[in-house]
Amino acid sequence: MYKIVNKKQLNPTVTMMDIYAPLVAQKALAGQFIILRVDEDGERIPLTVAGCDKQNGTVKIIFQIVGGTTIRLNAKEQGEYISDFVGPLGRPTKTDGIKKACIVGGGVGCAIALPVAARLKELGCEVHSIIGFRNKDLVILEEEFSACSDRLTIMTDDGSYGRQGVVTAPLKEAIESGENYDEVIAIGPLVMMKFVVATTKPYNVPTTVSMNPIMIDGTGMCGGCRLTVGGKMKFACVDGPDFDGFEVDFDEAMQRASMYADFERAEREASCNLFKKEAQ
Repeated sequence: MYKIVNKKQLNPTVTMMDIYAPLVAQKALAGQFIILRVDEDGERIPLTVAGCDKQNGTVKIIFQIVGGTTIRLNAKEQGEYISDFVGPLGRPTKTDGIKKACIVGGGVGCAIALPVAARLKELGCEVHSIIGFRNKDLVILEEEFSACSDRLTIMTDDGSYGRQGVVTAPLKEAIESGENYDEVIAIGPLVMMKFVVATTKPYNVPTTVSMNPIMIDGTGMCGGCRLTVGGKMKFACVDGPDFDGFEVDFDEAMQRASMYADFERAEREASCNLFKKEAQ
């Protein structure tokens, strides 16, 4: 059992937790993930490590409340426990040798992008960050990104905060103005990463994307997280989650991601109804 030592609502749909898992905290690096189960009968879900406190033995996770399992996880309070917390899994983000980078995060993907930006800054890299949200109420981690970025641009779809528009607009402006990035690292919705790659590819700016498809065991045995990268089958859990964005078949990935939408919707409704009954 793994204790929730801290819980904080970042916005109405996103929650941050610190989980006491000292063995994971000692080993986890930026870009890696864990797989957890809320209870013994629960499903396994992957969540990226959003930070570690090695001294206190805690691992930070940030998740969006979108399905049955995240509803159950969000119902847990500080001081309570979750059943399983396994990791670190996957390959860490490659940061060595990068002198200037642009980190592009979308929505809750910013939770994954933040430790990468922080690690690059720690290594002496010049970090430009662009983070995008639907509106002001959904903005998260602004202070944290500001602390590890030499330049921070916030975009909102409706213009209620920062600049109005999509994250690719300031990225394209920066590239065309002469910013020579060693690497662009994009983390967020599949469609966002697809268009980031479409923005950088004409300028041949190396672009890494973080893929988070359906996962079950996290060890490459089930094949649920398979992707087509460079015309070859890859498994996000063991070969990634980071891949060369120029080589990812995003259309296939988006099609696979939508396969279980109806099932997830039913699970979300069932979980909501369960908690309503318990509250009565």
